[in-house]
Amino acid sequence: MNWNSDIIKNLSWASTISNRAGKQKVADKIVAKVKDGDVIGVGSGSTVFLTLFAIAEHIKADKLNILAIPTSIEISMACSKLGIPLTSLYEHKPDWCFDGADEVDPNKSLIKGRGGALFKEKLLISSSPLNYIIVDDTKLVDKLGSKFPVPVEVFPTALLHVEDELKTLGAKEIVLRLAGGKDGPVITENGNLLLDVKFGEIDNEMERKIKAITGVIESGLFINYNIEVLVAANEG
Repeated sequence: MNWNSDIIKNLSWASTISNRAGKQKVADKIVAKVKDGDVIGVGSGSTVFLTLFAIAEHIKADKLNILAIPTSIEISMACSKLGIPLTSLYEHKPDWCFDGADEVDPNKSLIKGRGGALFKEKLLISSSPLNYIIVDDTKLVDKLGSKFPVPVEVFPTALLHVEDELKTLGAKEIVLRLAGGKDGPVITENGNLLLDVKFGEIDNEMERKIKAITGVIESGLFINYNIEVLVAANEG
């Protein structure tokens, strides 16, 4: 028996999708890589959301059997809406993964985590032999931290200890991320808090240094991962 849920049927992206035409082009590039039998890791973000719709059309048109491993509740619900079967890392290792990013530097290092799913995103990318990062050209930077702070997911009672330790790493500004649709802080996919941290410099060891702090669950730095970046020009 099916739920026949209006909530799932009416699911849409929560806010306006900027540069939709450009993002649709990178979505189409991902769809071209989908093969029958693939287990695909699915990240988070508006470009990922658009890509899922294109993948669902490809599945129906070509009668493909694929499985998706989602990184967030929102993406899980989107897959349910679109009829894309789900699995998990308990059951399958992904053949490949696709995700978005907030910043991408010339070395293909990333800042991610504005959606609060950074731990699950990093777990999936670490588990996958091939990862596609899909962005428009507004996400390209010469230096990490140019546009966005580094998200740091923190176990709640470790908040002040982590703040102190981040300061010793050279943090210039540390802000607890507050929610827009509820009172109080943003709660991550894992029930933790998020700090948005600005650094003057982000070296190749910063990801490791942040993760070594007791109480840090994960950071939004992705440095030296096996990724291919797919970029669409901003079409205004």
